[in-house]
Parts: sequence; C-alpha cells; structure tokens
Amino acid sequence: MAIWEWALDAYGRDGVADACLALQDDHGQNVPFLLWAVWAEARDPGLLARAAEAARRWGAVAVEPLRQVRRGLKAGCPPVDDGAREALREDVKAAELRAERLLLETLAGLSGTKPGGAPALAALEAASAAWGRPAPAGALAALAQALG
Repeated sequence: MAIWEWALDAYGRDGVADACLALQDDHGQNVPFLLWAVWAEARDPGLLARAAEAARRWGAVAVEPLRQVRRGLKAGCPPVDDGAREALREDVKAAELRAERLLLETLAGLSGTKPGGAPALAALEAASAAWGRPAPAGALAALAQALG
C-alpha cells in the first residue's frame, strides 16, 4: 500500500490521532516522520538521520508555517466575516495536508521498497531519537499500540 493511503488508514484508527497530536504538541515530534518510520519499518540510523533532516527542512518551509496560519484562523477576527474566514482556514488546512503528503512521499522515496524489519515501537523509538530529543517511552508506546 502506498504511504499516503496507509497513513490515512492508520490515522483513522482509534487512538492514533490523539497519540500523534500528543507527540506533536506536547513532545515536539514530527508526525509524518514518525508514521513514515513505522510504514518503512525503519531502524537504520543513517536513513533515519537523512529522513529527519528532510522532515526538518520541509517542516520549516511548508508544514509549520501553514499549521501556524491554520491555527491562527481558528478564532474570529472581526470585522472579517466568519464564514469567509472559516473557508480560508479550510483552504489552508488542505494545503497543510498536501504538504504533509509530499513529505511522506519524499520520505518513502528515501526508504525505497524494502522494509527495514523494525516493529512499530522499535521504529518509533529509533525515529524519535533521530529527531533529537526523544519523546517519552509511554507516548511512543501509546502510538504503537493504537497503530496495532
């Protein structure tokens, strides 16, 4: 299964979205990078380092600025019409998702088609460590468990 379809399916599972958002918002992790690591069964330190750098660069250029704008548009901004503001917010959200999809597809290209053989929790731990400051073990385990 292609990475984007896999990620959409995975994100829709019970508990995955909450675990991902906790890792992102509470522990500074990059959700597409973590999901890619599980999909790729990644554990190679060199591959993880290259992928983390790619995710950092793309995040700084595209994903994070779009996320900041989307979150900023959540509250009303009188005298701007709420309906128009919300429509713009949805457009920005769609662009943010496209940026995340492009990141996932780029990372999939780095890893190729041969899985690395790491179970979900091991891939998450390795990816979190490659990201920099590793997330707490319990937060990673919650995502691994939700992913099944």
